[in-house]
Amino acid sequence: MTRYWWVFLLAAPLFAILLAGVKVYYSIQIWEYQGPEVVFEVRPGEGFSSINSRLANQDLISSAKLFYRYAQINNLTTKFKAGQYQITPGTNMIKMFDLLISGKAITVDVTIPEGKNLFEIAEIVSKTGACSKEDFIKKATDPTFVKSLGINAERIEGYLYPETYKLNPNTPAENLIKSMLSVFKNKTQGLNLDQNPIGLTPHQVIILASIVEKETGAKSERPKIAGVFINRLKKKMRLQSDPTTIYGIWEEYNGNLRKKDLLEYTPYNTYKIAGLPKGPISNPGRESIKAVLEPEVHKYLYFVSQNDGTHIFSETYSKHNEAVNTYQKNSRNRQGKSWRDLNKKSNEANP
Repeated sequence: MTRYWWVFLLAAPLFAILLAGVKVYYSIQIWEYQGPEVVFEVRPGEGFSSINSRLANQDLISSAKLFYRYAQINNLTTKFKAGQYQITPGTNMIKMFDLLISGKAITVDVTIPEGKNLFEIAEIVSKTGACSKEDFIKKATDPTFVKSLGINAERIEGYLYPETYKLNPNTPAENLIKSMLSVFKNKTQGLNLDQNPIGLTPHQVIILASIVEKETGAKSERPKIAGVFINRLKKKMRLQSDPTTIYGIWEEYNGNLRKKDLLEYTPYNTYKIAGLPKGPISNPGRESIKAVLEPEVHKYLYFVSQNDGTHIFSETYSKHNEAVNTYQKNSRNRQGKSWRDLNKKSNEANP
């Protein structure tokens, strides 16, 4: 038997290598997480070492050392994408890599309607868990940050495009605002903001579009509303827009616009200031922007609500007063009417 001692010397390390290979294969391919479903978050800017350590500490992987070696050999250490991921029972190490690299994180659908301002948007994203309300407002009103995005304004208001967004929970405000601005740029491609009837700057176009957006719920009225404001600007008449005044007192506004509010000076109160307000008062959609660029040509200078989302337009102040008396001071013409009636008409017209 002693003559075969070399066989054992050769077989022993081979057997050890085989065992090590089996262990590695088991740890990577066979071992599966068997705990309850958990949400694991890859934090923005987090390094591989931290991710690896937290996965191991939560027993979501079989071996931190093997996880690192596999990532290193396959050049995956910098491939993980920030987000929250649902880890289910039966997840092995390979599936873990696929999940964290795929970017298929838990997302929430966040719909931003046309005409909402940054404060309202902050409420919406906060309620869905997509972003902190306080962080969003702070970033959206940071002049340094806004100017770094190429917007020459103190707020990002006007450029948070109304759309449905798929967002990761706890998205940093900076990332969310950049995404919304990117959609704005994409959606407004083809609109020449420099080409407008009265030589407004591109930013002034967005300011006026934001007012048009707030003034009417009837899409067909937007070019006519834009035409009224352009006529007033040409004549150097004050715009006298309630929505601009409300925006100027937004954080104190309780839903009731009072006479003293109309008399209070703010950079947004177009009853007190000439021309456009300091900045946009909402975030308009493409059609409101287009309405400012291509307004309806007419001689109207006034409009008043018919209490159903549409308006009566007048060329003279006397005719406007008649319309006010008919539709605003006559309670019978207000009773039971709502801008929601407009939605009903729209739905009936487009079943």
